[in-house]
Amino acid sequence: MRKIIFYSVLVLLLCVHSMSAQETEEYKRKIEVLKELKNQIAAQEKEVLKIEVEDINKRLKSGDITKNNATILKEAAAKKRALNIENRLEIVDNRILLLERNKGNNLVLVEKDSLKPGTIGFSINVNGKPVFFNEDIKKKEVKYDQRTYSDFVFALGLNNAIMDGESLEDTPYKVGGSNFFELGWQWRTRVFKSTNFVRFNYGVSFQFNNLKPNNNQYFVVNNVNKTVLQDFDRDLVKSKFKMSNLVFPIHLEFGPSHYKKSEEKIRYHLKNKFRIGIGAYGGFNIGTRQKIKYMQDGERIKEKFKRNYNRSDFIYGLSAYTGFEGVLLYMKYDLNPIFKNADVKQNNISLGFRFDL
Repeated sequence: MRKIIFYSVLVLLLCVHSMSAQETEEYKRKIEVLKELKNQIAAQEKEVLKIEVEDINKRLKSGDITKNNATILKEAAAKKRALNIENRLEIVDNRILLLERNKGNNLVLVEKDSLKPGTIGFSINVNGKPVFFNEDIKKKEVKYDQRTYSDFVFALGLNNAIMDGESLEDTPYKVGGSNFFELGWQWRTRVFKSTNFVRFNYGVSFQFNNLKPNNNQYFVVNNVNKTVLQDFDRDLVKSKFKMSNLVFPIHLEFGPSHYKKSEEKIRYHLKNKFRIGIGAYGGFNIGTRQKIKYMQDGERIKEKFKRNYNRSDFIYGLSAYTGFEGVLLYMKYDLNPIFKNADVKQNNISLGFRFDL
């Protein structure tokens, strides 16, 4: 029994000694890695400085900055990188001292900083995990002169049709019930280099133009293949004709803007500024639907029809807007007729508000 206890204690002491030796070797290895890191710091910062100087030279060559400004920027970049080297070396030296003082126990350090071009960050964990590794996270570059901006476009308002020989007041469509919606995305590009007064606006939009016929009528295609309004044989609760288009608008926009310039970037803003745009659009008819609701034997019946109704395949027209910042009065007019072979030519027209968000 005594021999068993003796050998058990001996094995335990050997294990403790082995673990202690391993821990000693581990923290010494971590110290060696940190010493190797010190040798990389200067090279890393110098490489980043080289890239910054090349960028400054490009801006000087393109005329974005003067020679005097370029010299000031280079001196500031060199001073920043020199201080980075000094501070980072001090940080690593302090880590080494902490490891030596604490024998590597319960010490966890994490830092993020620039290491190499196109990446940011590294982390050091001194607690049984990898001591040093790079995080390959792309560094977002700030464009000095941004000439193109983009917006989400939303528009809504009244819709109707202009018919040959008739005024808007005489059209067979409800003024308040007929409406339109538009959803799209646009890009706004400055035309001239040194002023933002003239811009090209271009993009893509979905248009939904709705017409509600008056006098208990709905659309049908008659026996000679013409789309006409016809009286329904029961009282209609609702009659709605929906036209969906995919269009590509382009506008020439005019108006002042705010100008902001710094050493890093040039920006133009339209906050609280007046804008006016004149242009056109072209695209395709992507769908036509008609929905009617009526009562029959005390029951509400709803029917939907998805047909072509002889609509024009290609959509093209003129549009314009005016207003302040992102709230604009908006009008569009289809030059193509709504129906290809109608007895009376009809062109869709819309008036409402547009919001550039």
